Amino acid sequence: MLHKLDVMEVAALTDVGRVRSANEDAYGLSADAGFFVVCDGMGGAAAGEVASNTAATTAIEALRNTSNQDDPRQLLEETIAAANLLVFTRSEREPALNGMGTTLVALLVRDGRSYVAHVGDSRCYLFREGKLERQTQDHSLVDEQVRLGQMTPAEAEQSPFRNVITRAIGTRSTVVADIGEVVTQPGDIFLLCSDGLTKELSDQRIAELLYDDQTDVQEHCSRLIREANAAGGHDNITCILVKIAS
Repeated sequence: MLHKLDVMEVAALTDVGRVRSANEDAYGLSADAGFFVVCDGMGGAAAGEVASNTAATTAIEALRNTSNQDDPRQLLEETIAAANLLVFTRSEREPALNGMGTTLVALLVRDGRSYVAHVGDSRCYLFREGKLERQTQDHSLVDEQVRLGQMTPAEAEQSPFRNVITRAIGTRSTVVADIGEVVTQPGDIFLLCSDGLTKELSDQRIAELLYDDQTDVQEHCSRLIREANAAGGHDNITCILVKIAS
C-alpha cells in the first residue's frame, strides 16, 4: 500500500542545559518516513545517555524495517517494543548499565493523520490556530495523583516526587505505550520535548513562543531552548518541531 507523506517543515535541537555536565537526552528523525522521536534517559554514570540513544536509534531502524507498514498503531507498537527490548537486554547483560531506562515520545505523520505514542513524561503538544494542546499524559506519580484528584496541578509542580515516572523504556522486558491519533490540518505544529523544557516553561509561554507564524521552525526551536536555559536550564532540553505545510 502506498502512503501519502504529508509535506512538513522539521527542526530539532538538544542542549545540555546550564546545570548538568552530560546530555542524557536523544532524538531521532526520519522525515521521509514521517517519524520523529525524543528520549530522556536515566541511570548512573553514562547509562542514561546509552539508554536514550539506544532507544532513539532502535526506534528509527525498527520503523523502517518492520514489514507491516499499513497499520500505524501496530507499527508504533512494534517499533517501541523493539526499542524497549534492546534497552532492557543491554541493561541486563552489562553491569555498568544495570537499571537504565528512558522515556520516549514519538510522532508518526502519515496520510493526513498523526499518531502520537509515549512512555514516561516526555511530551507531545499540538499548536493549532494559536492554541496549544497537550497530546500526552505524563506517566508520572504526580500526574497520576492530579488525574485522580489527590493533588492540584500547583501542588504537583512543587512536589518532591515530581521526577518519579511510573513507566519507562527498558526497565522491564515489555512495556505498554499510550497511542493517540489526530487528523492533521495545514499549519499544525507538533512539538515533541523532554521535561527539561516543560519544567522550565509553562504551556502558556510555549504557546507564546510558537505564535509568530512568520518565524521558521528552526528559529522557534532555538527560542524554546534559549528560554528554557534563561529560566534556569536545570535539565537537558530537547525539542523537535514538525509543521504541516499549508
